Amino acid sequence: MIETLTSRESRLHDLLASFDSVIVAFSGGVDSAYLAWAATQVLGPAALCVTADSPSYPDHHRQLARRVAGQFGLRHEFINTAEVERPEYRANPVDRCYYCKHELYGLLSGLAAGRRIAAIIDGSNADDRSDYRPGRNAARECGVRSPLDEADLTKADIRELSRLAGLPTWDEPASACLSSRIPYHSEVTPEKLRMIERAEDVLRDLGFRVCRVRHHDTVARVEIGRDELARALEPDVRERIVAGLKALGYPQVAIDPQGYRMGSLNEGVRLRPT
Repeated sequence: MIETLTSRESRLHDLLASFDSVIVAFSGGVDSAYLAWAATQVLGPAALCVTADSPSYPDHHRQLARRVAGQFGLRHEFINTAEVERPEYRANPVDRCYYCKHELYGLLSGLAAGRRIAAIIDGSNADDRSDYRPGRNAARECGVRSPLDEADLTKADIRELSRLAGLPTWDEPASACLSSRIPYHSEVTPEKLRMIERAEDVLRDLGFRVCRVRHHDTVARVEIGRDELARALEPDVRERIVAGLKALGYPQVAIDPQGYRMGSLNEGVRLRPT
């Protein structure tokens, strides 16, 4: 018998109802926004949605988290994280995300203990099982639950449920922290992160919806969503991209003809799912 989306959604609600109270790790992205909304629907004010704020967190996502929280009545707080100050994180190894999530979940664990909140939950979904996500090791170590994954909800499921709920995040492009734009083993610094964020703001101001600026020291490698790539390569638009990024301090700007690929800096690196 083929399980329906409605039955998976019901399973999610049952899982959430099994907690007396939760902290939702809420980045403002598609998955965590839906989880925050669903937890609030089930648990009301017993669901506390917490957004980690740091130099690696884009302001675009910060504003989206605020918008969703305000529009849908989420109980919402920000917490400052200091992963960029950790030597292990700054060194940017292939398991960099582990140190980021360890920082976050350690702080959330302290918050949960201090406020007597029963569980911490995150937005990992069923599709994430086959991806390389070292942050999930930190989640397991800290006892973080992943109700979307446990309910077998995929990214496509979550987008559809978000659309039905009226969440503005339902068709948001995939998102990741700014550090993901820096090649492994190249140091992560606040200065690089600010430069990357400003560069991607240039692209958004030009109307590009799906974009990444990969920071290769003196070279900005620009990835644009494939359905928008032809426009980016038009001579006048290309010149505006190059001029905008050079004005930020990049000596060289290259538009990747392959377009945006999720996790393109993993290409050529021997990784395995966790």
